[in-house]
Amino acid sequence: MSSSAKPAAQLSSKRRRRIRAASNALRQEVGKIVLLSLLGALFGWWFDQVAIGVAVVLAGYLTVHLRHLYALRMWLESPKHYELPETGGVWGEVFVKLVDIERRNRKRKKRLGAIVAEFQASTAALPDGAVVLAEQGEIAWFNKAAQALLGLRVPQDYGIRISNLIRHPAFADYLDDGRYDGEVEVPSPINRSIALSLQVIPYGINQRLLIVRDVSEMRRLEVARRDFVSNASHELRTPLTVLRGYLDVIEPETQQRGALALWRMPVAEMRAQSNRMEALIADMLKLAKLESEVEIRQDVIDAPRLLAQAVDEAGLLSKGQHKIDAAIDTGLFLFGRDVELQSIFSNLVSNAVRYTPEHGQITVRWSADEEGAHFSVTDTGIGIPEADIPRLTERFYRIDVGRSRASGGTGLGMSIVKHALERHEGRLDIASRPGAGSTFTCHFPDHRVHRVEHSPVPKALAG
Repeated sequence: MSSSAKPAAQLSSKRRRRIRAASNALRQEVGKIVLLSLLGALFGWWFDQVAIGVAVVLAGYLTVHLRHLYALRMWLESPKHYELPETGGVWGEVFVKLVDIERRNRKRKKRLGAIVAEFQASTAALPDGAVVLAEQGEIAWFNKAAQALLGLRVPQDYGIRISNLIRHPAFADYLDDGRYDGEVEVPSPINRSIALSLQVIPYGINQRLLIVRDVSEMRRLEVARRDFVSNASHELRTPLTVLRGYLDVIEPETQQRGALALWRMPVAEMRAQSNRMEALIADMLKLAKLESEVEIRQDVIDAPRLLAQAVDEAGLLSKGQHKIDAAIDTGLFLFGRDVELQSIFSNLVSNAVRYTPEHGQITVRWSADEEGAHFSVTDTGIGIPEADIPRLTERFYRIDVGRSRASGGTGLGMSIVKHALERHEGRLDIASRPGAGSTFTCHFPDHRVHRVEHSPVPKALAG
């Protein structure tokens, strides 16, 4: 017999035994009624009142049942204050079973109480707030951290919907969405200067756990970092301008046959490094601007025009060493910011040129479907190891430091692409294999797509 069949057989055997026991108890009770009726009839026959004798005996039997029923009713009302009588027969078996069930339930309740107490003790020790939400979003329980961060009160706020206490459109949309992807940031309902990160985690049956985290200090540090980068970049421009001014004066003299001719190579290297420093400062300022909270006006942008510019710039950077093909839907515009979209297009196309060997091919595509618009750059370059792909958008991350610096890269291009895409609600997909080239695809949501009456015109540029 299989292991799954054995428990089923054991369960069936137990059930049969219970049915037989219940049947035997019922037969005994019926036999008792018959016996009592016969005794009552005999007693009544002695006084020539058979019916009355039977009625008296059955009335007594019914009275005993009513007493047991009343005892059961009182015990069910308050098991701690009433005890079930010790008796035999069916009632005795029922009382024994009930006491056994109540004892098991008490043990189970004690175990569950210990689990709940442990859960509450552990969550109470958390630095983050925790709020247990019922099916309709009602507050069922919260810890002290949530009480401090959200201003919750005990017991007044139990049973109150969390959306009535955290009145913020972003949080309301987050709850209504029901997917609970990621986190949402809102100001604290008791102190607008405190930034809270809220995340809902579903568990159990229609229950949710709301995690509340104070991210104010983190946001202040981010602002301080952005301000530092922006200020440092601005301050670096002044000495760099002075340096470039002197280079402009000295460089022509090094081309002549004179005392400065020996400095031709050092001055050329200084010129190259100053150009690299200028590009780095420009990218740092651009990234700081992208990370700022200031919203720039958005318009319907002629994306095909920006793409054509990016492809033309790539042709100049390539110097005829690559074949660049572009298939651009000229009727596909985007709602967004001109400068940021230009950064996305030019960074990805120029990277393809930098990391593709001579005579390689680069393909640029701009198209749309029912999900939105898609911009992709495919190259036949050196490729990217799989382990490095998730880190490509980190600041100053380089797979090959020497090659990146030699090609003029600042290490900030992909980070700029990432932040510019996020501000356009887009996402970046990267597919690559070492030695087999790479494909970078930017996806823009459909509600940002603006179509005009132009037919797609493929554009091909041969370098």
